[in-house]
Amino acid sequence: MITAIYPGTYDPVTLGHVDVIRRAAGVFDRLVVGVVGNPHHKRPMFTLDERVEFLRDAVSELGNVEVDVFSELVVDFARRWDAKAIVKGLRVISDFEWEFQMNQLNRTLAPDIETVYVMASPQVSFVSSSGVKEIAAFGGNVDELVPEPVARRFRELFPNGRPGTPENPQD
Repeated sequence: MITAIYPGTYDPVTLGHVDVIRRAAGVFDRLVVGVVGNPHHKRPMFTLDERVEFLRDAVSELGNVEVDVFSELVVDFARRWDAKAIVKGLRVISDFEWEFQMNQLNRTLAPDIETVYVMASPQVSFVSSSGVKEIAAFGGNVDELVPEPVARRFRELFPNGRPGTPENPQD
């Protein structure tokens, strides 16, 4: 059985992420979607529990996909699951530049774990978590960009379409 991991913050999960998950699930026997518990490079809008729940709901019909939380190096998370591959989604050229650097670092740490890139489908290639958060904060409709529970949560956080933080929408 060949296992792959698909790590990310998923703040929040988008239909672009779901596209990559579905396609990777068709390639590997088991796909573990790894949610970074406490990312160092950004402060998530959604709690860890929300991010995990959104993902579990989004992949519930995929029998070979699991969701797990991690706080160690990606390669150590991969080893914990005995994964042979790390799946990364690519949308634009700037994604490639960042992922190329990460690939070289991961390859140095774990030459036995391969990175596999999945190009975003054209209909979701423009969707990013940060873009979705900004649209929602200004009252825009994100229904076609994220799974329904995520869109519903955005409507709760920003009922009047006011920009700001979810804790204080009038910031």
